Amino acid sequence: MDAVTVGIVGCGTISAAYLRAALDFPEYRIVACADLDLARAQARAAKFDLRALSVEALLDDPSIEVVLNLTIPAAHAEIGLRAVEAGKHVYSEKPLGLAVPEARQLVERALERGMRVGSAPDTFLGGAHQTVRAALDADQFGRIVSGTACMMNHGHEHWHQDPGFYYQPGGGPLFDMGPYYLTALIDLLGPVASVCALTDRSAAERVVGSGPKAGTPIDIGTETHIAGLLRFATGAAISLITSFDVWAHRHSPIELYGTKGSVLVPDPNRFDGQPMMAIARAPWVDLPVTHGFAEADHRGVGLADMARAIRSQRAHRANGEMALHVVDIMQGLIEAGATGRTVDIATRCERPSPLPRRREIGLLD
Repeated sequence: MDAVTVGIVGCGTISAAYLRAALDFPEYRIVACADLDLARAQARAAKFDLRALSVEALLDDPSIEVVLNLTIPAAHAEIGLRAVEAGKHVYSEKPLGLAVPEARQLVERALERGMRVGSAPDTFLGGAHQTVRAALDADQFGRIVSGTACMMNHGHEHWHQDPGFYYQPGGGPLFDMGPYYLTALIDLLGPVASVCALTDRSAAERVVGSGPKAGTPIDIGTETHIAGLLRFATGAAISLITSFDVWAHRHSPIELYGTKGSVLVPDPNRFDGQPMMAIARAPWVDLPVTHGFAEADHRGVGLADMARAIRSQRAHRANGEMALHVVDIMQGLIEAGATGRTVDIATRCERPSPLPRRREIGLLD
């Protein structure tokens, strides 16, 4: 198949990761990049042999089929909508938007225009997670009744040189890291029907710990500890904790408990890891990784899958409907924590189709 042409908007650190990953995926070819800071785009273009354009010129370029949206989260929905209006598909970094209305507008407008919306994270397509998905689909653990998902650390200010945005609305542990955990859970269990939560902030202020802004105070504008309970449409009840208020813990990233046994799911922020299982009273053993790719289990596979889906006219896996559902769940958790009420989740999405057993690069169908 002919490679789908891609233009990057947003030339920050993450753009280099996508550009390096693109070498492993023949499904797409990154041809141009743009940034509000043209000098930054020019530097990235020079390093990776691209064309450096203004944002407007990239959106107007008829040779570019997909906009890879790597802007800051607050601009994700706006740039995505502009790309769709320009007649381009869009693949966005997470989250798809900061609130349900803007994320829904993007998804619905793309549908009207015949354009596709894709969104990170695509880590759920890694071999470890696809192996767990296959085991669940084969009923190895029975009906999943309950489980836990834990993303806990003490925030980013000790290492990040400009971490202020992590502590404002649209940031915090839920919007920063929650999409990885929620997307993985949706792929494994399906959509969420309702949520409840308790939320807190351990401090009104934090301090930058490194770089030129070291010692600068950070006003905390969002919840830094969210303890939620997700009721899935299947009936499964999963406890989710995302926190920037924990120094150390010993919880597994994701544990699922079924009527036949239990499974430990590796870190959904990564493509690799070793899943483990325990059937009934048997001891824990490794669950051999049998699905995903023989290589290239890394960032970019979601975009590659969307590119191949565009050419073969099938559904893509890291899709806008699932990303919208993730935003709806996160917004619901914040609302539930503020009101003390259970919040029904209005959106729904289908579980994406699983990847086949171990495959070589390019064989995404």
